[in-house]
Amino acid sequence: MSLPPILQNSLELPVVGSPLFIVSGPELVIAQCKAGIVGSFPALNARPEPVLEEWIVRIKTELAEYQAANPDKKVAPFAVNQICHASNNRLMHDMEVCVKHEVPIIITSLRPPAEIVEAAHSYGGLVFHDVINVKHAKKAAEQGVDGLILVCAGAGGHAGTLSPFALVREVKEWFDGTILLSGAIGDGFSVASALALGADLAYIGSRFIATEEANADAAYKEALVKYAADDIIYSNLFTGVHGNYLAPSIRESGLDPDNLPVADKSKMNFGSGGNMKQKAWKDIWGCGQGIGLIEDSPPVAELVGRMKAEFDEAKAQFVKKAG
Repeated sequence: MSLPPILQNSLELPVVGSPLFIVSGPELVIAQCKAGIVGSFPALNARPEPVLEEWIVRIKTELAEYQAANPDKKVAPFAVNQICHASNNRLMHDMEVCVKHEVPIIITSLRPPAEIVEAAHSYGGLVFHDVINVKHAKKAAEQGVDGLILVCAGAGGHAGTLSPFALVREVKEWFDGTILLSGAIGDGFSVASALALGADLAYIGSRFIATEEANADAAYKEALVKYAADDIIYSNLFTGVHGNYLAPSIRESGLDPDNLPVADKSKMNFGSGGNMKQKAWKDIWGCGQGIGLIEDSPPVAELVGRMKAEFDEAKAQFVKKAG
């Protein structure tokens, strides 16, 4: 399908910067939106609860001022991620804040988000839900979501195991909404490939951790530059849900990345690691298989500019080969 109206003339590049636990804050989101891609953050990053409203007001204000000062620039809308799970006792409060300020896009995770869809649609907002397989995709579609984020093999953090060639093409057989593709996308060539496969938007996380505006430790950013796909471990130990993590950070925390136990899924604990001393995202670093492309930590604007040049080159090459 074509992009929703709010995205049709506001993007320099068809990209959504995924919400990164701890890492995504107002600075990163604002920089992404100013550069012409959708910026997002998890509501749970804003702590304590009143900070969420402060962040949303700041983001809306700064983007509006920037657009007014630069009327010819494409300034993208922003998104807030809501974790739809029993362990998130802030969900209803945080969603009320999003409704109050009419957050343009809500990104939902885990449980099919019927009540979140209803709340967002009450003011014209969009809901994109992330899934790892067709079963979950159909459940979300039944709830009336506007888009599906297909989290395929190689994605950072909580990720699936299906090839994008399988999942994208199968979902497109029956879903008419917006399709976002996630999984080892780290440059403009990968973005072009996602669109060629049938996605409407590329969903990128790990590459934006290694940027100046990201709220990540310098050691985390340096590790993304240093390591590559072979250094990533797929495990459910840290949150109860399988995800991709950087093996050296697991080893640094005193664990053997090659011999990790399997976690009890009934004891999911997002962002804390349960009773473990090592905390997911803070001590155990999530990242995707596309990190082999990362060579530096530039400002977001510079990175998006590079991606745009690569995207345009990829399109030109495709046209040349097709001709």
